[in-house]
Amino acid sequence: MPNLDRRRFLRDAAATTALVSAGGLAATSTTPAQAAPPAAAPAPSTRGKGVVSFRWWGTAGWRIDIGDRTVLVDPFLSRIDTGLFRGPFNTATPLSVRTDVIDPRVEKATTVLVTHTHWDHFMDVPYIAGRTGARVFGTLTAYHLGLAYGVPSTQLSAVKGGEVLDFGDHTIEVVGSLHSRNPSYSVAFPGVRVSQPARPATIADLPEGDTLGYLLRVDGGPSVYFTGASDVAERNLTGLAPDVAMVAMQNATTTGDYLPRLLAGLDYPKVVVPVHWDNFETELRNPPVVAPADRDRLDDMIAAVRRISPRSRVLVPEYETAYHF
Repeated sequence: MPNLDRRRFLRDAAATTALVSAGGLAATSTTPAQAAPPAAAPAPSTRGKGVVSFRWWGTAGWRIDIGDRTVLVDPFLSRIDTGLFRGPFNTATPLSVRTDVIDPRVEKATTVLVTHTHWDHFMDVPYIAGRTGARVFGTLTAYHLGLAYGVPSTQLSAVKGGEVLDFGDHTIEVVGSLHSRNPSYSVAFPGVRVSQPARPATIADLPEGDTLGYLLRVDGGPSVYFTGASDVAERNLTGLAPDVAMVAMQNATTTGDYLPRLLAGLDYPKVVVPVHWDNFETELRNPPVVAPADRDRLDDMIAAVRRISPRSRVLVPEYETAYHF
């Protein structure tokens, strides 16, 4: 694969002319298009080697199709109602996997990448692993929680940051990261699992469990960095220089200089895609539902990215739309 210096040179040279396409059309707006929702989940299609598409599943979730392989990042499709967006938030909400929502969308998967193990990132992963046989990468907490759900150890790979995993036509680099803090400077459901626990029953049984980022480099295609929470250990980003960054939106200002440190650490990506801004307890239908306060935060984030990294294109994604970078 090309070395980082060459990738950075090519990226910077193309920064003012590169287009992001969605379904074959240039996607230049910073607000989601008002597209009609699909009648059903997209049907599988024949994909040639080297063809790469990225589909957002809300929150920090993604489906990436690389030739005949499918990589999932934080796939959370059940979108259960915990009261988080309408109040009061019920920490004892039962974990209820929506197989009717998952099955039409996940007919296959080869790899699942877990940034951390909160319910809105991990809850559907064990079911998807059982349905598809996909290998699950995540923290030691993700490993032990997977065992608790009955996922075979042969499908679970514990990682902690620094690993570069070679899949032939693409590599995945694991990056140590941090979870965001709420207005009281704490993390919801903190903690790790250092041994196999009882099978989780409620959302509170899925702790943060440490946080990772992932850099996907596609042979002959883009390099894309995925975040699952809005904090950053910027010293771990040195040399990554992705073409595209999927950036989680802050819901509080308790993390200092989050966007300046993240964007500088990533060498100001050509494309910045805000994620984790939607109401993920509503149906997966376009246009995405956004809480009023989150709409303001998203607008502020877009303005901040434009100010900090004026050469970056900001793409606000729609659900289940195929983007090609």
